[in-house]
Amino acid sequence: MTEIMRSVWRALAFLAVQVLLLDSIPPLHRFLTPSIYLLFLLWLPLRVGQLQLLFLSFVYGSVMDMFSHTPGLHASACIWVAFARPGLIQLLMPRQEEDAIRVEPSLLSMGLVPYATYLLLLTLLHHGWVVFLEWLDLGDLVYFFIKVLATTLLSLLMMAVTELAFRRDPADDRR
Repeated sequence: MTEIMRSVWRALAFLAVQVLLLDSIPPLHRFLTPSIYLLFLLWLPLRVGQLQLLFLSFVYGSVMDMFSHTPGLHASACIWVAFARPGLIQLLMPRQEEDAIRVEPSLLSMGLVPYATYLLLLTLLHHGWVVFLEWLDLGDLVYFFIKVLATTLLSLLMMAVTELAFRRDPADDRR
C-alpha cells in the first residue's frame, strides 16, 4: 500500500472511530471527552512539509468540525499541533539522517521517551486549546485544568493502545 493511501485510510478510520464511537459516548462526569483522531496528524511522515502539514491539519480539523458541529474548534487546534510539530520533532530528534526523514514518528523510530514526550506535548497542546475555547463560555479555572488533564490522559491511554494494536515498523516506511 502506498504511503498516501495508508494516510488516507488512517484519516478515514480515525475520523470514523471518533465520530461514530467516541463522540456518541456521553462525557464521563463532563470532564472526559477522548480524542483519537489526532493520531492521524501525529503519525504523518516526517518529510511532510510545513505548508502541507498546516493545510492538511486545517482540512482534517474542518472535517472533524463539520461532523461535531463545532465550527473552527478542531481546525484551530489541529493547526496549532501542525505548527508545533516540526519544532518539537527537531528538539526530540536533533540529528536526522537521510533515512530518518522518511519515517513516521513512532515508538520504534524515535524511542520510548522521545515518542512519549512527543505524544504528551502535542496532545496536551491540542486538548488545552480545545478546552480553552470551550472554557471561555464557562469561566471556571479549576474545571479548565481538570478537563485538560483528564481528557489528555484518557486520549493518551487510547493512543497507547492504538500504537500497540497497530505496530508500525520504520523499515516499512523507507520506500
